[in-house]
Amino acid sequence: MSNILVVEDDTELLMLLEHILLGAHHQVHRAETMQDAIAMIEKQSYDLVVADGRLADGTGMTVAARAQQKGSKALIITGYAFELPKEELGRYDFLLKPVRPDELLMAVDEKLHSARL
Repeated sequence: MSNILVVEDDTELLMLLEHILLGAHHQVHRAETMQDAIAMIEKQSYDLVVADGRLADGTGMTVAARAQQKGSKALIITGYAFELPKEELGRYDFLLKPVRPDELLMAVDEKLHSARL
């Protein structure tokens, strides 16, 4: 069982992502803002942080960068990959919205078992 932080400002999508990950026997923590996510990362270690690319108070890439500094792996979920700076595209692994449950679980599994942060 992996310890995963999900950061998503859409409450319905956050609950869906949590449900999918819980169904795969992961321990799931939730944050709806960048600020809350970073505070949680400072207090606790996570195996993986799954963050929305666009949050009301910042970006998932900011959350991912802090998570990686603390030794966690990161995965970004976004519907706006085409708007991201090119340097961001190579730095993080992305899933495009809408995310299907099987795609999410496959990406999470691959990320958890990869050597790349």
